[in-house]
Amino acid sequence: MKPISFQSDVLPLKNELFRMALRITKNREEAEDVVQETMIKVWNRRDQWAQLESIEAFCLTICRNLSLDKLRRMDNQTQSLGDDIDPTDLSHTSNPEQVAIQNDRRQMVRQLIDELPERLRTCMQLRDIEGKSYRDIATILDITEQQVKVNIFRARQAVREKFMKIF
Repeated sequence: MKPISFQSDVLPLKNELFRMALRITKNREEAEDVVQETMIKVWNRRDQWAQLESIEAFCLTICRNLSLDKLRRMDNQTQSLGDDIDPTDLSHTSNPEQVAIQNDRRQMVRQLIDELPERLRTCMQLRDIEGKSYRDIATILDITEQQVKVNIFRARQAVREKFMKIF
């Protein structure tokens, strides 16, 4: 196993950690705090790095746990994940009606995902948005690969059913 470097192995994960924290807390400032706390915890546990199978899974697990702790303490959960997406960006199409429909659907899917139970939402995010393998997700969430597959199936099914009822 190669030695782990904070600068080359941990710091590049900050964007991925931020996306996970933002997805869970639904608050940009809280997500930034979670990433900073995660980096500090990972650094403080650097003596354990040699025993790790995956530094990425280790970091994501810490980030997830800190995000959930932060979420439990937060009162306000009204801020949407899509605040950082520019809905006026028409570079991909010239039809404003299509753009509006796409934005409405995208917003609805985000809302439906946000309404999922935390474990289903996290599994779906790690697989469909972050592109993680079932094995990595199982390690991060400390569940079996089979349970990851079940959670992702249920999450997709729930979002699909609710979306079809709306549209």
